[in-house]
Amino acid sequence: QAQLVESGGGLVQAGGSLRLSCAASGGTVDTDIMGWFRQAPGKEREFVSGANAAGDKIYYADFVKGRFTISRDNAKNTVYLQMNSLKPEDTAVYYCASGIAQYVYWGRGTQVTVSS
Repeated sequence: QAQLVESGGGLVQAGGSLRLSCAASGGTVDTDIMGWFRQAPGKEREFVSGANAAGDKIYYADFVKGRFTISRDNAKNTVYLQMNSLKPEDTAVYYCASGIAQYVYWGRGTQVTVSS
């Protein structure tokens, strides 16, 4: 069964770094676009970052610009999110997503907790 599997979440102090990974496996998953979303307790899911396969269209939410970097390894159908200078407000479940023109495949999420 095709799926996206995230890893790399955890507990980190404010100012620290984490690197999230997401791999598509188990079948055919459209990965023309791959990206990251997050959902904090009591809040709606929000877009964090996304990138197309060619790497010439990369987008970031304003609240992560300059701190997070998205990258892809297309040969491995994997997307990464390097998160630096983490803040307590970055605490959330981070979800990987992929698709062609829109995100239709979703991972189950990985918890990121930033302590103050």
